[in-house]
Amino acid sequence: MLKNARFLVSNTDHRKCPAPSKPEFAFIGRSNVGKSSLINMLTNHKQLAKISGRPGKTQLINHFSIDDRWFMVDLPGYGFAKVNKKLKADWDKMIRSYLTERENLTAVFVLIDSRLPPQKIDLDFIQWCGQLELPLVLLFTKADKQSQSKTAENVHLFLDEMEKLFVEPPEFFVTSAVNRQGREELIQFIEENVTEWYKPG
Repeated sequence: MLKNARFLVSNTDHRKCPAPSKPEFAFIGRSNVGKSSLINMLTNHKQLAKISGRPGKTQLINHFSIDDRWFMVDLPGYGFAKVNKKLKADWDKMIRSYLTERENLTAVFVLIDSRLPPQKIDLDFIQWCGQLELPLVLLFTKADKQSQSKTAENVHLFLDEMEKLFVEPPEFFVTSAVNRQGREELIQFIEENVTEWYKPG
């Protein structure tokens, strides 16, 4: 389980992604939410996903093969503050086309900074995903940066907002790339979905 992770391809067009022959799990979030660090923690690779101090560095759809059984996808973040409108529009179109057209998409992991109260940009994106009935899972990141009680408080506030948007709120995990919190639970969730994908019939 998660023994081998290798980069496959980067592109800007979902039609050029690898053949949809395996279950696919996409990771997306606001810029600087800790997405690359989380992906590297999950895969036990220090530099599988490129980490940058400059938000908005990920500008492509990045595909990785995990144990030759499923695809991990690192998507460009949303909410870029320091890019021009055309570039923002291009990224937005690329993300939305991928999420709505990728037929083997098994889960969309939306990363949320656990240090913050609910942010409008996250809520707006999640609402849009919900309207399209995408398979959402929330990943609260950076739980090591504060007390457990503060993390629990912010997670609770966010889940309260989810109850306003969904009849049944998305599943969620609390994670930390530093102390590896949530890793085993998240891997188990993925593995269960991968197993289900390969079931006969």
